[in-house]
Amino acid sequence: MKLRYCFLLLFLFLRIHLEAENLRVLIAGSADIYPDQIEGTAVSLKYVDCALLNLKGDLRFYRGIQLDLSAPAAFLAYRGYLALAVYNNLVPIPGQTIPPAGVADLSANQLDFEVLPNKILNTWQIPLRAAHGLRNSPYVTILTDTVDMQTFPILFRLMPVIKGISEEMENMVFTLNIRPILSDEGVIKLNFKYPEQMQGKPVTVFLDDVLIENPGDEQLLKEGEHHLVILSEDYRNQSRRFMVERAKILDLLVELEDPTPLLVFEYPEAVRIFIDNQPVNNPHLPYPVDPGPHEVRFQMSNYSITRPITVQKGKTYKIALSVDVNISEND
Repeated sequence: MKLRYCFLLLFLFLRIHLEAENLRVLIAGSADIYPDQIEGTAVSLKYVDCALLNLKGDLRFYRGIQLDLSAPAAFLAYRGYLALAVYNNLVPIPGQTIPPAGVADLSANQLDFEVLPNKILNTWQIPLRAAHGLRNSPYVTILTDTVDMQTFPILFRLMPVIKGISEEMENMVFTLNIRPILSDEGVIKLNFKYPEQMQGKPVTVFLDDVLIENPGDEQLLKEGEHHLVILSEDYRNQSRRFMVERAKILDLLVELEDPTPLLVFEYPEAVRIFIDNQPVNNPHLPYPVDPGPHEVRFQMSNYSITRPITVQKGKTYKIALSVDVNISEND
């Protein structure tokens, strides 16, 4: 007998969660949920109404959604009168569409059904990804198992569970506020700008010391500071830090540079500069040279200082001439 009872419960459970139900519902309004609308969207419901919930924006940023149902104070006198149900995989009858408001005939899979708790404010959360981290608490109830985001829109429904609803109950207005629960992640998109006549040469990209196989693809990263390194035989190596914001896409411009070594000079006025005995005509600008050994000469009237330097590809060198004045006192 107990075994038959267990099989009956299992059958009912599978039927609720796997079989589509044919429904005629009254949709009071639709709520479009966006990752950047943290305050949420509200829909007003009566005791026989439904709300159509749509996910919008970048689905990668959703961890779940939160439903806050506010009831009027008079509802506390009606314990056990109402229930809620949640459905996904909504399919309208052939030849029709699901309206944002109004009567709809459709089939759907029921995700949850329970008597509405007798409170002024009820809060539920619906997880939308594996390892969502959402937990039940005295203030929040996890309403369903993880819901596939591809099965949205979903339907939130209020319905009576007893006969003889009073006129007071019929006139009650409930407010359902729906807001996103976001992951602690953002996206970085690398955009490479190449030097003229040096297009499309290979680069090696590391994000937080991890090699990125396809640097042209968007990368999902935890919010906060990250480290980017660009290595190449054809361009200058680069290293920079950047910030990723929650639920934001960062377009990061990477300007690839010619790897020709550069010399940058610091010097007093009235000084002439020579590289390998050739005058530097505009020493205020970085001076390109070939990799290898060179000789730098600073010429001040009849006085000159010469220094050797060996430069490497892709590097910049600062060469500074300083003139000191030493004062000493003799007894």
